[in-house]
Amino acid sequence: MAVEVAALRLCLVTDRRLAGVRPLAEIVAAAARGGATMVQLREKEATTRAFLEEARALKAMLAPLGVKFLVNDRLDIALAVDADGLHVGQDDLPVDEARRLLGPDKIIGLSITEPEQALRPDAAAADYLGVGPVYAQQTKGDASAPLGVEGFCRARRLAAKPMLAIGGLTPENSAPLVAAGAAGVAVVSAIVAASDPETAARRFAALFQ
Repeated sequence: MAVEVAALRLCLVTDRRLAGVRPLAEIVAAAARGGATMVQLREKEATTRAFLEEARALKAMLAPLGVKFLVNDRLDIALAVDADGLHVGQDDLPVDEARRLLGPDKIIGLSITEPEQALRPDAAAADYLGVGPVYAQQTKGDASAPLGVEGFCRARRLAAKPMLAIGGLTPENSAPLVAAGAAGVAVVSAIVAASDPETAARRFAALFQ
């Protein structure tokens, strides 16, 4: 496995729309101070050049802090900035192809939207699985139906891979998922849209202390 479990505890998933007028780098820096252990840059609307520039800047900022930096979906961007890894969905580049291109030392995560997907070869090839949405969320328009805590637990029982819970998470509703064996939580709006992202991140990080 290319990733230590400790690096999975609190993954910030970016969403530029939720950042409002605040620079995304400012929010990411605050989350890192609050205890984020990994950052996943997700850009659905940015141009390739803007995506590349943002990724390069965030990688440079996070590397000295020991915070892992992953790119969502875009293998080309991950390669260009020498990101720590890549996160892909069910319809994206297969994990084994991503591994061949990125190399054995990079982190590769895979989104799981149904518990049974944890049994597929693609899941077996990934370093970790992002399972969700666990709860109803509004940051991803094409998101699947919420799995609930029981759905997460079912996925957890089907595979021994480290799993991150994602989707509609708050520090309060994340506690049952940590108790159920989540290696970490992947958080979007509860940190990106927070008036104080550092404090918000600190509250999630406390779940693993």
